Amino acid sequence: MPENTTPKRHLDPRDPYVLDTRPLGRQPGSMRTDRRRVPAPAGLGQDLVGVPEGTPLDLDLRLESATEGVLVTGTVATTITGECGRCLDPFTGDFAVEVVELFAYPGSVTAETTDEGEVDRIVNDLIDVEPVVRDAVVLGLPTTPLCRPDCAGLCSTCGQRLDDLPAGHAHEQIDPRWAALTERLTGSSE
Repeated sequence: MPENTTPKRHLDPRDPYVLDTRPLGRQPGSMRTDRRRVPAPAGLGQDLVGVPEGTPLDLDLRLESATEGVLVTGTVATTITGECGRCLDPFTGDFAVEVVELFAYPGSVTAETTDEGEVDRIVNDLIDVEPVVRDAVVLGLPTTPLCRPDCAGLCSTCGQRLDDLPAGHAHEQIDPRWAALTERLTGSSE
């Protein structure tokens, strides 16, 4: 059975996430930059924070030809929206994440010695950076997003935002073991 029998997928060069590697040639060390704004795909987020579908993603990428393929490095910048993990208020903020991925040339040692899912492949001189962008953004999102770094959160007793309450806000809580004694003492003093 021949190796790498996985059928080649077709990449559409008109897709904003598909980049053409032909201008690089196969000369190790040749490099070009690619800056573009693309719409965010659906499902780019986690429970409390994400990038709404269609939000612009600014890609600032560097494509560099290497012996085994094309190395793509750069940044993805966008706006995230979510819910603060402390006070539950909605927020919006700037977000940027680094991307680094090697796309293997067909027939290279890397392509021949790795499984299809381990290293991305160049298909007909085209590379699809959407999976790389998706992975970088989703994995780079904060697990506990905050509306601001010094957010105090909510009062554990009344549920109000601590930032909206006066300094020293507290609730008198009586230890249940002493409650009967407290009732007796306050009842006898009246």
